[in-house]
Amino acid sequence: MGKRSNASGKTGRTARIPAARASAAATAAYAARWRDEYVPDFHRTTRTGLTASSLALGTYLGESDAATDAAYAETVRHAVTHGMNLVDTAINYRSQRAERTIGRALGELFATNAVQREEVVLCTKGGYIPLDEVPPPTREAYQQYLEREYLAPGILQPGEIVGGAHSLAPKFIGDQVQRSLRNLGVDAVDYFYLHNPEQQLSAVAPDELYARVRAAFEMLESCVAAGKIGAYGCATWNGLRLPAESQGHLSLFRLEEAAREVAGERHHFRIVQLPLSLGMSEAVRVSTQRDAKGRLITVVQAAERLGLDVVASAPLIQGKLTQDLPDSVRQMFPGATDAQRALAFTRSAPGVTAVAVGTRQRAHLEENLSALRRGAESAN
Repeated sequence: MGKRSNASGKTGRTARIPAARASAAATAAYAARWRDEYVPDFHRTTRTGLTASSLALGTYLGESDAATDAAYAETVRHAVTHGMNLVDTAINYRSQRAERTIGRALGELFATNAVQREEVVLCTKGGYIPLDEVPPPTREAYQQYLEREYLAPGILQPGEIVGGAHSLAPKFIGDQVQRSLRNLGVDAVDYFYLHNPEQQLSAVAPDELYARVRAAFEMLESCVAAGKIGAYGCATWNGLRLPAESQGHLSLFRLEEAAREVAGERHHFRIVQLPLSLGMSEAVRVSTQRDAKGRLITVVQAAERLGLDVVASAPLIQGKLTQDLPDSVRQMFPGATDAQRALAFTRSAPGVTAVAVGTRQRAHLEENLSALRRGAESAN
């Protein structure tokens, strides 16, 4: 198969793999192959019927350079051939290089039948205007890029951009789905998140935000109907953790209501991502979500009620929890290292389907996995 070009005409992307997306049967078979290797709940079944590893490979951190590409490519290959079949990324991560690196690494594995596309659960995000390979050197260069790539073709209108770099405009979201598929070299992704929709609240009122989310959900439902994504959700940072009615707060109930307004009870809003760690525990500790009866509950409780999977992000807070944990905390969670103990807290939190761990070094990946191999807990 030949190489494909991206929207800017660059070559060298992964050849498209003629498979659809992850399937219930294939992901269950993948998990079964690792049944004797890992603890019984290492793989978990999502509400859409996929079986995914409870550790997801996150791909956010790092420079936009070839060395980081190579490190992530090795990690992707090692993860997917060692029991981790959930890969999390976003089009704006490392100037689109994260998606492209994942696409090349997975493409190699698919081409050699090391794994099948249907066995791997791919997740990406859209909302931030992505750069292309490297950050522009100046603000003027960025504006020229924005004009050339998005404004001149009519993908975005100036009034649809918040903070110079974020948009939920339906045409833009549809464009980002297409670009992500090209970057990843696949015909479909399994989950597509709106990326930090609360970013819009710096410029618009809550009612306008949910109107914009509703319009974006209409686009995503059309992408589901076209077979480009399996389901969609929202990946957030502050929004779901902030107190109800505070500035920047997101209501999970209103997000789900927007999906029902678009597609009824059979909507495909099925997943939510937010930080959860020893240092950022609001998702399970603080009642930030107000239900229809006015009662306050936690995010994970709201997700359970609404039938949403929860993916926890930033479990190590970008390395801050990998050392110097208090002895009292170390005694509470299994593991030989502080990183393993911090991951154990997040992975064991009630209502959490998976934990996205940013990992670009194979040694760190092995450290994360080793604590979840059978016999590891008794050894600790």
